[in-house]
Amino acid sequence: MSLSFDTVPADRGRIDMSNPREVSWWTKRFACNETQLRDAVEQVGPNAAQVEQLLDGQEYILTV
Repeated sequence: MSLSFDTVPADRGRIDMSNPREVSWWTKRFACNETQLRDAVEQVGPNAAQVEQLLDGQEYILTV
């Protein structure tokens, strides 16, 4: 039996696109592919909440 462990990001509020394990974790978390994730991060930055809103198709991006 093989066990698989996903690396959970150290900072769940920020997406580190330079870390392949984190990119994999975020694509699973948001149910998107890497290209969609990269495009979203380019549009709104690495803030996970804003990327999630964009990927969910919400019209307004909330900033705090």
